[in-house]
Amino acid sequence: MIGFLSGKIISSKPTKILLDVNGVGYVVFISINTFEEISNKEIISLYIHTHVKEDSITLYGFHNESEKEIFELLISISGIGPKLALGVLSGIQTEDLKEAILNGDVSRMVAIPGIGKKTADRLILELRSKVGELRVEGERTVPHGVKQEAVSALTTLGYNYATAEKVVRQILSSSPACTLEELIKNSLSELNK
Repeated sequence: MIGFLSGKIISSKPTKILLDVNGVGYVVFISINTFEEISNKEIISLYIHTHVKEDSITLYGFHNESEKEIFELLISISGIGPKLALGVLSGIQTEDLKEAILNGDVSRMVAIPGIGKKTADRLILELRSKVGELRVEGERTVPHGVKQEAVSALTTLGYNYATAEKVVRQILSSSPACTLEELIKNSLSELNK
């Protein structure tokens, strides 16, 4: 089983890359979050999940180990295959997914493309105890409510949810101690550049 690959990106799309590892080209499927992390790099390292079926071997790559662990938890649920799990990880950051599952936030889960209410309920029910044990890299020290309130304020002003969430996350990663007002103000100035 392949568990880790390092090499040069030959070609990339938001959901898959061709990775040259010592002269061998590997097609690796990735989430959009991983794509954003690696898009400006030429040489990368990925944690790999090797998915074996009777007629194929498929590689799924992740920029950090916590994303791979959550992917493996998702595919352990009946009815969730690797493609849907990758779609889930493309629609939400790993720390936000973990929080949504722990808090039973069905509305946040349903906002992920490909996830309906029944699937969201099943994910929360089956993963709540397992997700609590995972350590998510880059876990926030800011209360979840502050982030959600800032995103909510930006969407009320007409900004796209995903764009607002991404900007708020970037600002919180650089200055996690900012207040709600500072967060909204900084987000607006970033969005209006």
